[in-house]
Amino acid sequence: MTADDLRRYLQDSRDSVVSSLEGLSEYDVRRPLVPSGTNLLGLVKHLIGIELGYLGDSVGRPAPVTLPWVEDKSIWENGDMWAKPTESREYLLDLYRTAWQHSDESISLLPLDAPASVEWWAEHKRQTTFGHLLVRVLAETAQHAGHCDVVRELIDGRSGADNPDGYYDLVLSMASAPIAGTSS
Repeated sequence: MTADDLRRYLQDSRDSVVSSLEGLSEYDVRRPLVPSGTNLLGLVKHLIGIELGYLGDSVGRPAPVTLPWVEDKSIWENGDMWAKPTESREYLLDLYRTAWQHSDESISLLPLDAPASVEWWAEHKRQTTFGHLLVRVLAETAQHAGHCDVVRELIDGRSGADNPDGYYDLVLSMASAPIAGTSS
């Protein structure tokens, strides 16, 4: 039951990431809006590698696809954080869904206490469990889903929370309201 709950929460975060791209132009899904360069397709690309690496390769289930940014080693220079012009939205979303399927198969096949080894971690930390990695992937996906919400809101004002009209004005008025117990 715990693995099913974790998979369901992981899928909710995956769906949130994908929905953040809906209705946007190619320019907008690639556009960095913060100094770190964070952009929507880059977050998708990063999560593909996270899922295939932790919930596949690290548990003895090699990825069913070769990721170009892993093969050319550009992943170690943040090559997984932005989409190349040759990497379309459809291509990356298809890869992400392939990663989901592979990860979901791992969740169905492996007990949470199954041994895992993460080759890119320091040697003294490499040995772990599938359950540890599943929780790690869930946390990272949820964190990046939040990033996607913020980036999307910067692009066109759509928030992941689907707040009602006037919500932003309410938040602004609360931010400027006097704080109880303080003097002005």
